[in-house]
Amino acid sequence: ASKRISALLAGAKQYSQMDRAPYQSADIHELLHSTLMMFGDRIGKEGKGVRLVKDWDKSLPELACYPGDLNQVWTNIIDNAIQAMDGTGTLTVRTGREGDLVKVEICDDGPGIPADIIERIFTPFFTTKAFGEGTGLGLDLAWRIVVEKHCGDLRVQSEPGNTRFIVLLPLEAPAPEDLPAPSRETATASPAPESP
Repeated sequence: ASKRISALLAGAKQYSQMDRAPYQSADIHELLHSTLMMFGDRIGKEGKGVRLVKDWDKSLPELACYPGDLNQVWTNIIDNAIQAMDGTGTLTVRTGREGDLVKVEICDDGPGIPADIIERIFTPFFTTKAFGEGTGLGLDLAWRIVVEKHCGDLRVQSEPGNTRFIVLLPLEAPAPEDLPAPSRETATASPAPESP
């Protein structure tokens, strides 16, 4: 029990990026692992909850990034996937390379995103959840972190039984001093991403 508690505390510390600079070198797999730990019994337990499949390319180099922000991206996408599967199904987290970019895919085998709304899912305040269950800000925040802060790309492909969010990240995100100052326009609305 003490080993389990120690592992949970270490995971929570890694997830929250306590005592760390906001911009630093990080192992993408450590970030994903600490995020997955935060879901506790909802994923990865034999015979109950969501089955977890990890297909990780351990040869990936560390990224110069904003680890705490990336953990928010993984959290929002994974939480949506678990809800879409209604708590049972298979969650696949895959890492790899796409050219000079690190690629992270988060996939679920739920019912999929209807074609008539897929282009709106990154829009602020858009949600398919019941009243009081969602703010409609999770995927908008994820898009801002990946695209605006890391100069990467966030895509979605979906059909029944196979929804995948694809995050593409450069090996080196812009340092804080190189980020453009947010304008009033970018602070209130994000541009619609291109259709997948």
